[in-house]
Amino acid sequence: MEAEGGGGGGSAAAGCLYLVDTLTGDPEVLQGDAETYYEKLLMKSSSAPDVFLIPGGEEVKLEDSCVCFVPLYRNNPTCKMLLLTDPKDKETVLAVYLNQCWWPVEDVVKTADPSRDGLISVQTFGERIVLFVLNYIIFGMLEGSSANDAFFLPHSATECAKILWRNGEAVGFYSVKMKGSLCDGTTSQCYLLPVLDTIFVRRKYRRGGLGMKMLYDFCQSFMAEDALGISCPISAAMYQVCQKFLQTYPEEQKRLWEVEAPGDWSQRANIWLKIQMESSPAGRC
Repeated sequence: MEAEGGGGGGSAAAGCLYLVDTLTGDPEVLQGDAETYYEKLLMKSSSAPDVFLIPGGEEVKLEDSCVCFVPLYRNNPTCKMLLLTDPKDKETVLAVYLNQCWWPVEDVVKTADPSRDGLISVQTFGERIVLFVLNYIIFGMLEGSSANDAFFLPHSATECAKILWRNGEAVGFYSVKMKGSLCDGTTSQCYLLPVLDTIFVRRKYRRGGLGMKMLYDFCQSFMAEDALGISCPISAAMYQVCQKFLQTYPEEQKRLWEVEAPGDWSQRANIWLKIQMESSPAGRC
């Protein structure tokens, strides 16, 4: 596996590991490496730039106009990621710089570890990077084109989240605002119940029951709670998932609420009741 700060890209050849399998360095040191690389890139002659080979064989020049730093975490601008964007479309991210090399976006969300399968809690820095790429890059820039989708901001550094791994690839995730945790950094209000805050399944893996799988896992993780929330507003696609889930597991119909933070009773609407009202003749008028 190449690990060079120039035009080489990090990729997992046969028998090698992916980024999430090998990333063990101090995050501050890794960011320092990226900042040093960026400074060298700025000083490099534009007449002989390094290139990055994207999947498919096309070469992209590594120039300052195509690289940028973005915050890794919400409300923490000091921790940043260096991204390579498509010179033809600045909204398309091609690679992430870590461990002194560029990693194609699709390689960042892969693993060679067979034990990384199913829903796994985000714990390591490498898993935080995978969560960031899934949430901010793949959803926010590459796959979030539907007007019915909600926009996902970067998560906090301590966000409670699980990534769904399948066949060596991260195919989705969900994150939770824990009961008692602060609603945001500008208020002292705390969540009054566990709230499913964000949920995402990659486009090519949708319509396979994975949204229901994550919703079931969320409910099973808080069996002692009488009420569970899903952040408002709920997208049309998520309402369909909720309807199928609550039809399959009717015992959860009284527990699931659409909530606004912090989730007191005046900020809750029972999801099953809303579905029933909207599917009634009067609700469709």
